[in-house]
Amino acid sequence: MDNKNLKKISEELGIKLWQAEAAAELIDGGSTIPFIARYRKEATGAMDDEALRKFDERLRYLRNLDERRETILNTIEEQGKLTEELRAKIEAAETAAVLEDLYRPYKPKRKTRADIAREKGLQGLADYLLSKDAVRDPLEEAEKYISEEKEVPDAKTAIQLAQDIIAGDISDDADFREWIRKKTLGGGFITCSLGTEGKKIEAAGERSVYENYYDYSEAVSKIPGHRVLAVNRGEKEKVLSVSVDAPEDEIIGYLERKVLRKVTDVCRPYAEAAVEDGYKRLIAPSIATEVRGGLTEAAEEGAIKVFGSNLEQLLMQPPIKGKTVLGWDPAFRTGCKLAVCDPTGKILKTAVIYPTAPQNKVAEAVKTLEELCDKYNVDVISCGNGTASRESEKIIADFIRGYEKKRRGRRLHYVIVNEAGASVYSASKLATEEYPDLNVGERSSASIARRLQDPLSELVKIDPKAIGVGQYQHDMNQKHLGEALTAVVEKCVNMVGVDVNTASPSLLGYVSGISKQIAANIVAYRDENGSFRTRKELLKVPKLGPKAFEQCAGFLRISDGKEPLDATAVHPESYDAARAILKDCGFDVKDILAGKVKGLASRPDIADRLGIGKYTFADIAAELEKPGRDPRDEVPAPVLRSDVLEMSDLKPGMELKGTVRNIVDFGAFVDIGVHQDGLVHISELADRYVKHPLDVVKVGDIVNVKVLSIDEKRGKIALSIKQAGHAD
Repeated sequence: MDNKNLKKISEELGIKLWQAEAAAELIDGGSTIPFIARYRKEATGAMDDEALRKFDERLRYLRNLDERRETILNTIEEQGKLTEELRAKIEAAETAAVLEDLYRPYKPKRKTRADIAREKGLQGLADYLLSKDAVRDPLEEAEKYISEEKEVPDAKTAIQLAQDIIAGDISDDADFREWIRKKTLGGGFITCSLGTEGKKIEAAGERSVYENYYDYSEAVSKIPGHRVLAVNRGEKEKVLSVSVDAPEDEIIGYLERKVLRKVTDVCRPYAEAAVEDGYKRLIAPSIATEVRGGLTEAAEEGAIKVFGSNLEQLLMQPPIKGKTVLGWDPAFRTGCKLAVCDPTGKILKTAVIYPTAPQNKVAEAVKTLEELCDKYNVDVISCGNGTASRESEKIIADFIRGYEKKRRGRRLHYVIVNEAGASVYSASKLATEEYPDLNVGERSSASIARRLQDPLSELVKIDPKAIGVGQYQHDMNQKHLGEALTAVVEKCVNMVGVDVNTASPSLLGYVSGISKQIAANIVAYRDENGSFRTRKELLKVPKLGPKAFEQCAGFLRISDGKEPLDATAVHPESYDAARAILKDCGFDVKDILAGKVKGLASRPDIADRLGIGKYTFADIAAELEKPGRDPRDEVPAPVLRSDVLEMSDLKPGMELKGTVRNIVDFGAFVDIGVHQDGLVHISELADRYVKHPLDVVKVGDIVNVKVLSIDEKRGKIALSIKQAGHAD
């Protein structure tokens, strides 16, 4: 079936069949997505990471569908009920829903009311109710089926049992279910009303985040994903009661036209009641569950995509290179934990100060800060955005003003960083192993410092789900979310590359082809034998065999080794090609790190002459000209602040610079230097229609915004990008 599947996927993704075949062969052969995207461009026609992941996901879905199809065919055949017509329908089914509809009548299940009615011998009466020849009153006909032995005490009971058979047959009809599913998706509504908890909240006169949904209805075909997830959460908390309202009259009319075409007038009322029961009791609840499930799945997929995009932008924030950073983990009662990290991330000193309530020891805190900044030449203070961050920020800004006055010419800045996950990391086994002599608070402050110095290296130590750049993350399928976010981290790590001689096990574990065990083995080998001098030496690491080496070598860098090419993203398999290119252009391999190699990218004739693929040549040329380049350098650096704004300082009409901190379906949250991030609603992002905020902005963007309104009581700030000029 794979040929059929690959043809289908190639049409869906708009790629050639040969590309699909090559991608499938590479994935089946154990190659990772990052490896294929970077080093097998000739084979796949340069399919990128995103396209390959979509391909892989779709191929797995279709293969699983084929397995299920085979199981269903075998099961029905064993029952002796597989006709050629049914086989053709099953083989043509393109979705799991259609496949299960076809299997439904033959699926082993609990005994139904229709099954019980048949066992009692009521099939004949069910046939009579639908017969074109019925002339007797059905109640008279039903008297034939009265049986004390079969527990059919009267004609009325017999009729009800016959109706159960008709209703069951209608429910098991795959064509009916498919039509009703489409009609519900196209013409149905999601309707919300007050749930049990919601009624209590309203009775108490309290407000709720779900109050917009107390009396709410929206078309199934139009409801956006974030509202689906909000409704689901409200229902889970019993604040809302949610239903799917299908076009019932239209659906029942359709079923009656299909089922009752030959029914005589004398039987029609009974047959109509059976049709209505078949829909309302059996089909409607099942389809409603399917529709809700489909909406939720689509909403989760959209939310995961947004979460993944936000995470990627956060991970790809440029490192603050060459700066000594003081990490500040804000708190009240337990004090603010500090950690000074040198430019390599090494912890130089830790301390605790108590400038916030209830101690309010500001003078002591300032003295400690002065001593740390003087002794270690601190360049930047990195403050977490958690509890007490607003109070800490004010103290930091006041300290910087005083410090710069005392030490003229000395510049000091601060940055508020998203500390999501810092506490998770600091209490983890990994952090304990990394810093056994530090307590949880000290580890947390060090993490806050290092996530400014190198966001990627620090954030890979934290479960991606704990980083918190998305919406409704706890309401979605955690397995799917985890897989998607892990793929994002993997993509970022491999895009940037990793110094094998300094990387942590956490960072190495995301490199293509390297498992957690191999990552630990690399670090253990490094600790025992010293720094790696060549990439080939990796083959001496336990469990890192030729296949793992093939997958990981190009992403691991050795900056001061024996082989200059080991410091680049050129894969060892292409070293001969790289040397041939250099020789052809009059360069030596030693010229790479000296920055002397120029002008290769404009010489595609070299690729033709040397028999090197065009994609491989382009990648090698780019690396030789800019060895070990960091794609994060192209991203704007974080805004460094030296003063603080209060919410009360804001006025409508003010224009400011800000940093996009999070993106959701309905807009973007922007840090403008106030404790509370402001919201740029999707309608205020641009002077054109915006389908999704990600089409306009991304996490980490530096943007100009105009303040539209401030609600201090509710802690809400409304901003606009489209109305802003240039706030310099």
